Amino acid sequence: MAGVKRERDGSVGVLTLDEPSTLNAMTPDLLGDLAGAIGEMTDDPQVRALVLTGAGRGFCSGQNLKAAQILGDDIVAGVMTHYWPAFKALRECRVPVVVAVNGVAAGGGFSLAMAGDMIVAARSASFIQVFSRIGLVPDLGSTWLLPRLVGRQRALELMLTNEPLSADQAREWGLVREVFDDAALLDGALALAGRLARGPTRALVATRRLIEDSEHSSYAEQFRREIETQAEVRRSADALEGRNAFLEKRTARFSGT
Repeated sequence: MAGVKRERDGSVGVLTLDEPSTLNAMTPDLLGDLAGAIGEMTDDPQVRALVLTGAGRGFCSGQNLKAAQILGDDIVAGVMTHYWPAFKALRECRVPVVVAVNGVAAGGGFSLAMAGDMIVAARSASFIQVFSRIGLVPDLGSTWLLPRLVGRQRALELMLTNEPLSADQAREWGLVREVFDDAALLDGALALAGRLARGPTRALVATRRLIEDSEHSSYAEQFRREIETQAEVRRSADALEGRNAFLEKRTARFSGT
């Protein structure tokens, strides 16, 4: 059945957009299933990182125009009802999220890739905004995420020209962490997610939240917010283990708690 495939690789949950006939184009059903899959995976305390990827030749080709009518006449209400929950689930996920981009990430698919914490890409991957090509503006978070990842000038260049960005160029620009040969992409993503899964999950996710908060804070506000978060996180089991491991001169064994 088309939708999102759920798999496990040890402590890493693997979610695969599984509508390859459309290059995993977005529909309310697909993104609804993605939001549900993220919730199901992260309800399991043994899952400590996620990988999101696409089946077939592409990661996500953007909006499936044939399904657009499902959103209704009120496009704002439709998108916030059917699409926002999946993006929110990625941005607020209780574990780190690695996005493995295979093939094209276009339009809203580009936005979806950026909603995770780190992107790795197949050598054949490409990123393209496409919106202005059809007389539209970027959406699904692109105008918030892309400038923060590559800077204002480069974001505008991608959005105004619709020129595709190759995987290697995306790495040079800081959008992509690492580029793998196509056949090695999933293994590379799993290795990175596995590394994150062995880390202090609460501290990692709190770090993500601090980074996002900093976009709207003064230096003084952020200084205080960091210490407030530190005071909370330092009571965790992982923080105690980290301190003990440091004092005992050994590698910490984090549990994610």
